[in-house]
Amino acid sequence: MSELFITTGGIIKLLFQAIYWCRDAYWNMDKILYQITEIGNNTLPVATLIALSSGAVLSLQSGPTLASFGIEENLGGIVGLSMVKEIGPVMASILIAGRMGSAMSAEIGSMSVYDEIDALKTMNINPVRFLVMPRFLAMILALPVLVLFMDVVGWFGGALVASANPEIGLSYQVYFRNLADFVTVKAVFNGLIKAFIFGIIISIVSCYVGLRTKGGPREIGRSVTKAVVLSFILVLVSDYFITRILLFMNID
Repeated sequence: MSELFITTGGIIKLLFQAIYWCRDAYWNMDKILYQITEIGNNTLPVATLIALSSGAVLSLQSGPTLASFGIEENLGGIVGLSMVKEIGPVMASILIAGRMGSAMSAEIGSMSVYDEIDALKTMNINPVRFLVMPRFLAMILALPVLVLFMDVVGWFGGALVASANPEIGLSYQVYFRNLADFVTVKAVFNGLIKAFIFGIIISIVSCYVGLRTKGGPREIGRSVTKAVVLSFILVLVSDYFITRILLFMNID
């Protein structure tokens, strides 16, 4: 139980320190842009496949059922809302946690194990400003963009199946007209809020676990596993509470 309170307090403290050092973002723009580029290069191909598959499977499973009731024209709205509100933000966050969260934890963890963090402190360089803040800002900027990208790809995946599957037989025009009727700016904003918060969680948890890594090379592997698992759990648990809050505020 004490470890839980220590970890929680450490993560919250690191979050506030990262927010504080955002004042130096302009002078660290090269590091921030590098991290954003890394996120894009490492995740876009897999994100495209996940989004296309998710939209296609949603359409494949929902379309015939809707067609049996004669309301297959509502398929566009179902796929659209599912992607922007839940599937896009959650799947993108899980992908980012597995690909980039693990990389952040491993990189910072190896620096901690081999005393490079202490060397930064000796040179009067704050580790949070130098290591955490660029990754923090890059994550909260890149993840919402990735979610938007996955939403659009997922919509097209659903449209391809809706048009090609003879059990559905829905034209692109009807599909996207219905999608436009149901997917509002508020719904898209809902998903972006989730992506923003998930980005905070993944970046801070991964950096915190990396900074806390002590021992030898074996501990780096354990830290990577811990960071990814903890990020997964916090993303999925927070998703429920964020949704409840958005419903209460009439944003969902």
